[in-house]
Amino acid sequence: MRSLCTTAMATLLGAGCASETADLVVGDVEYTSSAGSAEPNLHVTSDGRGILTWLEPVSAGRHALRLAVREAGAWSAPRTVLESERFFVNWADFPSLVEMGDGSWLVHWLEKAAENSYAYRVRLAVSKDDGFVWSTSFKPHRDDSPTEHGFVSMVPWDAGAALIWLDGREMTTEVSGGEHEGLNLGEMSLRATTVDSDGVMGPDVLLDSRTCECCQTSMARTSRGLVAAYRDRSESEIRNVSIVRFLDGSWSKPSHVADDNWYYPGCPVNGPQLSARGDTVVVAWFTAPESRPAVYAAFSYDGGASFRPPIRIDDGDPLGRVDVEILDDGRAAVIWVERSADAAEIRVRLVEPNSTGPALRVARTAEARGSGFPRIALAGRELLVAWTSLAEEGGVKVTALRAPK
Repeated sequence: MRSLCTTAMATLLGAGCASETADLVVGDVEYTSSAGSAEPNLHVTSDGRGILTWLEPVSAGRHALRLAVREAGAWSAPRTVLESERFFVNWADFPSLVEMGDGSWLVHWLEKAAENSYAYRVRLAVSKDDGFVWSTSFKPHRDDSPTEHGFVSMVPWDAGAALIWLDGREMTTEVSGGEHEGLNLGEMSLRATTVDSDGVMGPDVLLDSRTCECCQTSMARTSRGLVAAYRDRSESEIRNVSIVRFLDGSWSKPSHVADDNWYYPGCPVNGPQLSARGDTVVVAWFTAPESRPAVYAAFSYDGGASFRPPIRIDDGDPLGRVDVEILDDGRAAVIWVERSADAAEIRVRLVEPNSTGPALRVARTAEARGSGFPRIALAGRELLVAWTSLAEEGGVKVTALRAPK
């Protein structure tokens, strides 16, 4: 296991890992949403504003999708996108927001499609006034079967946005009885489309006809086009991370980032994340071949066409739940959840193609599913980090990692 800090620093902190490195300092918690809030996500607009989205219970069986905007280091009051009893609320599959190419905002959430526990659809809405008023919602997938549709990733594209999602339209045989009652059997697929700020959709494109059923997807723009990452599923249940690219008007065939050879006859609910800047792409992911958990990152300098050998990121006992951002200097900040002696910790490490920096503890968390997935986003020279706290006060929290003065 890598050492997180010098012995002197560990003694000073009494926690076994550093709260600052030569490059980053963890700031105070600067935003906390209401108790019970969860499923945070982050986005940074083209003018540098940070946007936090989350789900919040408002009454029995009813939730609100809310957002707050960070400008000049200060957070706005919450704005409500929607209140509903129809939200599909899930610890691993959560709403997101993206600024479209024309400056409008596009938000997605999940809506129950039937009483079946695993029947839900994606809903989208557009705001042209920074999230105060939203359009009538619509769905990106043409299919309306009572099956799974989720794990959406969205990026600005042309004047609108591009998005991918996991689509269960071929999962049409329902399980009856047992702990998996209501689950649909069949092949989960990965699909893509585009949308503009008037809700006009592009073609519904099949990218991969057999994928992992419930791992997050990720997508980013490169100077050459789009690149998307997801967990693939072979006929022999090998769960490697795959890449597809959109170049010159068409999507490529899938290719593996690395050959983990992770045999897993079920969904690990632990998807990859990627970040891109110019032709540089970094993908981070969790894997556990032969029950040996690890977090890796890999760099590409040709827009995702090929990747350098993977770099080990974790400290020996990771839960995964990764995110990644490329910094201005070309390094990548990888965040993940690591088991610790008394609970679990959200940690971040700066990575280059041939080296890694020391790990930095961002916050204590829990192994429980309710602690969700930490998210990061680069806002100028700061890395915003959002997570769900399961402490007594609970709720979504945000801090910023800053370069020390």
